[in-house]
Parts: sequence; C-alpha cells; structure tokens
Amino acid sequence: MRRVVWALLLLGGIACAWDLDVFRAFSPHARFLMRELTFIPIKLPYAPPPEPDAWKKLSAPRRLEDVRSRLLPLLTQELNARGLKLGNQVFIRLFKESYELELWMKPARDGWSLFRKYPVACLSGVLGPKQREGDMQAPEGFYTVASKQLNPASRYHLAFNIGYPNAYDLHHKRTGTHIMVHGDEASVGCYAMTDPVIEEIYLLVSSALENGQREVPVHSFPFRFTDERMAQAQNSPWFSFWQNLREGFDAFEQRHMPPQASVRDGKYVFR
Repeated sequence: MRRVVWALLLLGGIACAWDLDVFRAFSPHARFLMRELTFIPIKLPYAPPPEPDAWKKLSAPRRLEDVRSRLLPLLTQELNARGLKLGNQVFIRLFKESYELELWMKPARDGWSLFRKYPVACLSGVLGPKQREGDMQAPEGFYTVASKQLNPASRYHLAFNIGYPNAYDLHHKRTGTHIMVHGDEASVGCYAMTDPVIEEIYLLVSSALENGQREVPVHSFPFRFTDERMAQAQNSPWFSFWQNLREGFDAFEQRHMPPQASVRDGKYVFR
C-alpha cells in the first residue's frame, strides 16, 4: 500500500477517522468518499514543489514566482510543440465516476484541443449534485471561474473556486460555499488534484484570465454520458437532472465549442 488512508465521516456531528477496510465495510459508496489506495499520480516533468512547511511560509506572490520559475521553461516548450501558448483560452471538464479532470485549450485561430487529462486524487460524496452545506458532495453542473476566484494563498497549496452555487443551484435552494479545485490529496466536497498537478492547472487557468478570458468554464459531470451509461442510471432519482446535464455535454461533444449555460424555468438551457 502506498500510504495509510483515513476517511472523514460526520456521524451525529462528530468527526471520526476510519481505517480504509473498516470504512469500505461501512459504506458501499466508499470509493466516492475517498480515493483508492491504487491511485497513481500523473508524472509531470517539473521540479517538485517545496515541502509543505516551507510552502506555507511563502506569501502568495512568492508562491506564484516559485511556480513560474519551475514550470514555465518546460511548459512553454510543450505548449509550443502542440501549437499552443500560455494565455490561450482554457476549458475544464470534471468526471466524478472516473476521477478525471480534462483541461482543454484554444489557440487564437483554431478549435479547442485536449491539452491534458489528469487523475483526480480525491473527491467526496456519491453520484448526484451537491444540495446543502456540509453534505460532503462534490457539485455537478455548469460553473465558471473568474480572476477573483483564484486563491494562491490556499491552505491546499493553490486553489480556485468553481463558483458553486450557480444560478441553477440557487433556483433549487441549494447551499454550500468554498467548493474548490485545489492541491493536496484530501477533500470534502472539492476536487483535490495533488500539489504538483494543481500548479500546472492553476498556471494555465490564471494565465488565460490574465490574457483576457473573462471566465473559464468548468463543467462537472457524474460520468461520461453514453446511451449505455444512462440506461444504467434510469432508476436514479437524478435521472432527469442528468438528462439535462447531458444536453450540455453533448453540445460540446458535437461542436467542440463549450456551450454557454443559463437557467430557464429551473433547467439548464444552452446556446
């Protein structure tokens, strides 16, 4: 085993730490409340971040300076080789069931291309949307990240807020705050990516925003929408919600252009 993993449960208002095997026996949904021991982080070519104790002592500007000095030479080289550059527009898709984050980029004159697919180190909850503060659920839906949502001073290395609750969530009276994509390997409601991975994601997102992209779309899905997977989900109480999400998923799959999502009569609509 790579490490000892502890799951955090809220039982009767008391936080309890459980051994992995005990927790799995307790919950049939354990794999959605913690990442499997078999998680293998993606190997990126950069020098590793400073140790956590040293990182915490750095101011936000010093953190960003450190990230740029370690990542930019090799990242710029890879982007150039793929016809991309730092500051190109960015689009993110998250898939809870498969623990994946896709980062897409768009050169000025061309269509969107998949830059990298990252494994999510940890997310909490089960398939289905976040409904209230403290339910440990990672959200599902269509969100956006603006510059004000970046947090280089995060306790979880680097982070950005995905914008939950959005207009759809507010219409359905859903509550919750501070839902992030961040570093580290533990999370309650957020998407933990590990410290080395969040550095690359954060640098690409922040550079796109600095270069004029007003908002970075972040689309969070329970799974990849196929006819077969939807047939398996037809008895779920969230089936109609997922059908609505699939409209936005299919719009990108068909046109390779992130759809603009808005809310009408309590449903997502796309253009």
